[in-house]
Amino acid sequence: MPLALLALTVSAFAIGTTEFVIVGLIPTIAADLQVSLPSAGLLVSLYALGVAIGAPVLTALTGRLPRKTLLLALMALFTTGNLLAWQAPGYESLVLARVLTGLAHGVFFSIGSTIATSLVAKDKAASAIATMFTGLTVALVTGVPLGTFIGQHFGWRETFLAVAALGLLAFLASLLAVPRGIRHAPPASLRSQARVLAQPRLLLVYAKTAIGYGGSFIPFTFLAPILQDVSGFSQGAVAWVLLAYGVSVAIGNVWGGRLADRQGPIPALQLIFAALAGVLLLLTFTAHNPWLVVLTVLAWGAVAFGNVPGLQVYVVQQAERFEPQAVDVASGLNIAAFNLGIASAAWAGGLIVDQLGLMHTPWIGALVVLLSLALTKLSGHLDRRDTLNHAACGALPSRC
Repeated sequence: MPLALLALTVSAFAIGTTEFVIVGLIPTIAADLQVSLPSAGLLVSLYALGVAIGAPVLTALTGRLPRKTLLLALMALFTTGNLLAWQAPGYESLVLARVLTGLAHGVFFSIGSTIATSLVAKDKAASAIATMFTGLTVALVTGVPLGTFIGQHFGWRETFLAVAALGLLAFLASLLAVPRGIRHAPPASLRSQARVLAQPRLLLVYAKTAIGYGGSFIPFTFLAPILQDVSGFSQGAVAWVLLAYGVSVAIGNVWGGRLADRQGPIPALQLIFAALAGVLLLLTFTAHNPWLVVLTVLAWGAVAFGNVPGLQVYVVQQAERFEPQAVDVASGLNIAAFNLGIASAAWAGGLIVDQLGLMHTPWIGALVVLLSLALTKLSGHLDRRDTLNHAACGALPSRC
């Protein structure tokens, strides 16, 4: 493995940790800053909104900067954002710090793939990207529970200090290992991105991405309060449950990718979305039993992120059919759709907690995921119709 690729993986690990660790700290932050759980949940929502804006807009605006210079600037911004969160005097300043960090996140993953592929031979490009994204998976398995443990035992501010140290490590690794003069194609303009967003079939993919991912994050944003207030776990035990969830996510990612390879993205997504809705509904009934809720969380992790490979493969397939000149743009916008789903889900989950209560988030999340399942079935129907029309045109061109 090139050392530069390892530096990118360390950066992805740091970014993944700061994105998801907030879920385990919401009760702690809410109590310390004397804000409600829904207000603390907005720290998830606004971070994701920063990612969604940063990915397409800032990537286009910074497209002419040298890749190494931009990468170092992003990791400096990321580290600064976490240091601001560490020293945040109040809720508003913590929100600002999270938004800044989210902006760095969005651009990093937009340029990270192209940097990773430039470091290896062409036949190793996919492996290089997979290696970089391993940092996100490892963050869920180790970074998030460890950050939660630090926050619960030493204070939530120290978690952000630890993540800032990871950011500094990633900055130094990139400074030393990433070469200068990395070639890159000019990024897609905002106008070309707008053309992708005008394509109905791609909009359908983005809708099911945002809705399906969002449905899972309605209860996931408030998983720590559910485990503490409903299931009866101590603060320290929550970190262990999140560790189990992260291990299950890692397994589910591999399973979801293989399922999409074997059956195709649409059949795989239908199965995963149906299973995800069932698990979220089950959580409504198992949350009151510590043993059953752990088993449910394990099942949840196995399907919560298993839809990612299928969704990414499918959006590329659709882009190759309808916008072949903007495949990279279409793929990048799907990442933005993921984060729009997280942003809206965390906000909606806060409203549900405020108006109805914690234990209404799982079953409502299940209903939202079922909507994404319906959109997936619609996509499959449209694909089959297109195939039949194409076959008919081949047999009788005069009818087309």
